Amino acid sequence: MKKNLLSIVLFLTFTTHAVSHVEHYRNFNSLEYELFRNNKSIGYHNYEFEKKDNNLKVKSIIEFKIMKLGVQLYKYNAISEEEYNEDQLINFSSETNQNKKIKNTKINFDKIKKILVITGSENQITSPKEYLVGTWWNHEIVQAKAQISAISGRIIEQKVTFLGKEQIKLYGKTYEALRFNFSSSDESLKDNKKLNTDVWYDEETKLWLKAAFDKTGSWEYRLKSYDR
Repeated sequence: MKKNLLSIVLFLTFTTHAVSHVEHYRNFNSLEYELFRNNKSIGYHNYEFEKKDNNLKVKSIIEFKIMKLGVQLYKYNAISEEEYNEDQLINFSSETNQNKKIKNTKINFDKIKKILVITGSENQITSPKEYLVGTWWNHEIVQAKAQISAISGRIIEQKVTFLGKEQIKLYGKTYEALRFNFSSSDESLKDNKKLNTDVWYDEETKLWLKAAFDKTGSWEYRLKSYDR
């Protein structure tokens, strides 16, 4: 009972202090993550933060390869840019290359209608302005009802479960982390479309530390370094 109460307090503290989520990252210049599949390093995912007045730009680049017996089976790379004004997402663009298959997504904030206009590779849709791009660095995603796929622009309604507090070690550093599970609210989705990812955030700084999921193997993102 006491453990459950402590978990609730930690979750409420985290989400209450996460209100100024984007502004918090004005203290960071870059984040560097190493990507693992079946506990083998296969690539990286890096972020750069640019601040000017009330605007924050977040540039991202990810690249990985899956090899077997020296043969490249799969190659993935993507670049994206997010722009926020006073915590509101106002622009997003991405280009993803999945084994030479290109996908593009753009998101713009309609200031008059107060909605997000999402243009994916196949269609254009709209969403409430509170929905967030599914890039885990932004810890307010814990509070969001849905996330937008950075690859396709698909809206993924989500359920977030607080799993508790853990101490984790990454590259010689020890963190007091809060662990969450993100899953799809829509149980009718095909398994390959369902969201099921565990994400760890630093309890004090709210920094994204790690993410893990299973999909044709066991995948992990691990924070390697950051610059303030």
